Amino acid sequence: MSARFLPLILPLLALPALNACGTGGADSPGDAVPDKAALAAVAEKPGVRRAALASALDAMFTRPETSETRAVLVMKDGRIVAERYAPGYHQNTRFVSWSMAKTITAVMIGQLVADGRLRLDDSAPVPAWQRAGDPRGEITLRQLLQMRSGLRHTEAGEPVYESDEVRMLFLDGRDDTAAYAEAQPLEAEPGAKWEYSTATTVILADIAARALTSSRDPVVRRKAIDDYLRTRLFEPLGMKGMVPEFDAAGTLIGGSLIHGTARDWAAFGEFLRNKGAVKGAQLVPAAWIEFMVSPSPRNQGYGAQTWLNRPQAGDGHLEWPGTGAATFSMNGHLGQFVTVAPDRGVVVVRLGKTLDGQHEPVRAGIARIIRLFPKETQT
Repeated sequence: MSARFLPLILPLLALPALNACGTGGADSPGDAVPDKAALAAVAEKPGVRRAALASALDAMFTRPETSETRAVLVMKDGRIVAERYAPGYHQNTRFVSWSMAKTITAVMIGQLVADGRLRLDDSAPVPAWQRAGDPRGEITLRQLLQMRSGLRHTEAGEPVYESDEVRMLFLDGRDDTAAYAEAQPLEAEPGAKWEYSTATTVILADIAARALTSSRDPVVRRKAIDDYLRTRLFEPLGMKGMVPEFDAAGTLIGGSLIHGTARDWAAFGEFLRNKGAVKGAQLVPAAWIEFMVSPSPRNQGYGAQTWLNRPQAGDGHLEWPGTGAATFSMNGHLGQFVTVAPDRGVVVVRLGKTLDGQHEPVRAGIARIIRLFPKETQT
């Protein structure tokens, strides 16, 4: 889901005290001296100055503006170099994805395209849109992935109970989220307007289920998606803690509700950094990941269900200041982030609870961690 959400329905999560650290060079004069707990969260040789990394991670837990951090994990070239949890959280704690789930849904769609079950630029196979004269039949899978379907939608609106993602997930649409999303009329020509929409990802999840089974039985639909994700993605990546949620119609709540440990999320980030490959196996074509991290025609700061470190449509801000245009991320409500810097070989996971309008210090803290690692020489 988006970064603003109904406070009354948010799960209660606990307060953090997170820390992690870097490698073993001499400390610069400006580095704060990290305590033993901060240093203990960092590998002996993380690839950068250990004290600097420890201090950067410690700030994520101790500064009021970056609370409430519950987990931080840093990977460098596929190796965990820093990992810390707030009291009450640990390696086996599952954290809710919120909108980070969108990127997983996009990878699943890419696998189905590679399987030949779906086509990127064909009319999206939504039965309700295929009636003669329905202009929604012009919407393509590509446009749904890039958040430019043209469907009417209000994300994070006011009052919150009239916001479409809230209505779809928790109020009148909750038993059949896809039916709610697919019933919306067009408010713009397909492809012409970028608009962030959790509903479009629910439509993608429904399309995935239809590609795998013709059954409308919720149990069959749920099993088809659950088995596909488990065997084609989660198990090969070693994401042992992943638990996806489904609605009463058996549709994956693929825009907001997938649960996993910090290590699970890091493994997925590393998979994206390696362009869809793990241990020599290409789980989704590299070209698909390149598509996901290429700018949408209507917002250069967004790809396909993935955020890019380029000027955002509307305000021109960068998600991860100073880290470069190669950086991209999975962003979730309340400050869930998996940030990938391919040109530095780095993945940073931050999980916690930070309210709307207060994410900038968290982003700055993550960017600070990334900047500690030098860009790699391209050969």
